[in-house]
Formats: sequence, structure tokens, C-alpha cells
Amino acid sequence: MGGRSSHESDANFKANARDALAKAAKREPEKISMSLMVNGQRCALTIEPRMTLLDALREELALTGTKKGCDRGECGACTVHVDGRRVLSCMTLAAMQHGKRITTIEGLERDGTLHPLQAAFLERDGFQCGFCTSGQIMSGVAMIEEAKAGWPSAATADLTKPFRLSDLSNTEIRERMSGNLCRCACYPNIVEAVADAAGRS
Repeated sequence: MGGRSSHESDANFKANARDALAKAAKREPEKISMSLMVNGQRCALTIEPRMTLLDALREELALTGTKKGCDRGECGACTVHVDGRRVLSCMTLAAMQHGKRITTIEGLERDGTLHPLQAAFLERDGFQCGFCTSGQIMSGVAMIEEAKAGWPSAATADLTKPFRLSDLSNTEIRERMSGNLCRCACYPNIVEAVADAAGRS
């Protein structure tokens, strides 16, 4: 019959696939140049377009306070501020942040003085293992600013009047912090720490 056996065809296919993979591996991935203002300092980066802001901070800038938890936007451990707003850096492309102001947990203290929420976490024992703490604090700082700006939440009972910082009850704090998970279940202490810091604002 003279045809090739299926064994020969499989062998040829595998050989071709290996060659294609080897060629692809030798190709340099496309990279782009960009800059960010991170914790008050201008940072120039050359990165792949697919790199997340989380990986850029950790791998390119060695700012490892921002944690990689779920890598799916579900735990909040990677929370940072972009132009003053909290974002999940694992779900954010670094390339889209060109020229923006990024604040990480390393940028909160000033001249050796902790941010009021950092101090409150220590005073209220708002952590155990500490893995989620940087994301909790970054989210809490932004949350207090959102409350100051009058933003309501899903827990706000009366939407007919402006929201005030004094309306920031424990229920409000729990709702506004619900995107940040703590595997050690330190939630009561975290709520107390946020309430303390909000009271000092």
C-alpha cells in the first residue's frame, strides 16, 4: 500500500513540534519602555507588555511588600494605590500605568514615622502571619479616604444624605474591607484598627 504508518506520522509530528518550540524559545519576547512614579520616585522599566503591575513591583523594582496571594483578584493581598485609588495589582497590566503615581506599603511611612493605620494595626494586633497585612493596610487607607470623600457602600443605610467619616461604623468597615481576605481570621482586630485610624483622620 506504500502509505506511511501512523507511528511514522506521529514521530514526524512530534519532531516538527519540538523544532517549532525550540525556535519559539530562542525568540526574544517583545518589550516596551515605560516609567512609573513609585512611592515618590520616578522608575524607568523595560518590560513585556503582558507583565502585571504586581510582577513589575516585585520582580523589577524589588518592592516585595506587595504580596502575590491568589493571583486572581480574589484575596486583596496585592492591593496598591494608583493615583490615589486602590487597585488589585495582580489584575492590572503594568504597561497601562505608564506615568501614573503608584503607592505601595513601602511608601506609607514618612521619615521613619508609621502611617496611622500601620500604627493602629500594631496597637490592635491586626495580624498573625502578616501575609495579608500590606494589602489590608493599603485597602484600609484608601477606604478611609473614600469615606472622607462621601462615598457610600453597600452597607450604607441612607443614600439620601451625604456620607460622613463619622458614619463609618464597624458594619461599614467590614463591607468596605470585604475584598481583603485574612486566612488567620483577624477580622475583629482589623476592623478595630481601621476604626482607630479613621478616628485619627
